[in-house]
Amino acid sequence: MKRIWLSSALVLSLSLASAFAQADKKEAEKKDEKKEAAAPAKPDGKEVAVIKTDEGEMVVELWPDVAPKTVENFKTLAKKGFYDGTAFHRIVKGFMIQGGDPLTKDASKEQQWGTGGPGYTIKAEFNNRPHVPGVISMARSPDPDSAGSQFFICHGEAKSLDHKYTAFGKLIKGTDVLEKIANTPVTARPGGENSKPTKRVGVASIKIVPADSMK
Repeated sequence: MKRIWLSSALVLSLSLASAFAQADKKEAEKKDEKKEAAAPAKPDGKEVAVIKTDEGEMVVELWPDVAPKTVENFKTLAKKGFYDGTAFHRIVKGFMIQGGDPLTKDASKEQQWGTGGPGYTIKAEFNNRPHVPGVISMARSPDPDSAGSQFFICHGEAKSLDHKYTAFGKLIKGTDVLEKIANTPVTARPGGENSKPTKRVGVASIKIVPADSMK
């Protein structure tokens, strides 16, 4: 009889220990859940470009998945302040607005605007992203690998540029600003193209910031 009582006590002791262990585990899980809920969300690592112009701000999502070297080059230049103080020197309503030339910082070099760059060129990364309104792409000379710093933002659809120019991002904010810039009055250039702005459309800065910061 004594042996049976001892066995029962042992079973009871084990049951209680198991119950306490489960309770402690549940309490620990609840604490972990609270910590996770309180912890700030981790950034996804994505970055966007904030283009501050005389007409307002435009925010561009970048596409490193289709044009990694182009995106890296653009980000590097922007972070150096390369684009600060430049201007959109070529505007064709219904087509695109073009900027990124460092020579546009100097009014005395206006005759050379559109020819400047960072002092080097990068290889083309033509891809399948179409040139639709809001897409940002690299400007270049007839040589496919001649892009450097100049870029353009499509105001209209430009299918003729697909697979011939490196698209590397698209506006996610500021289409109204793009519209204002595209509607800037222009006059004829020496070559005859009506694309020379009659007033300066300056770029105060281009900043690279975490995408999460724009939400």
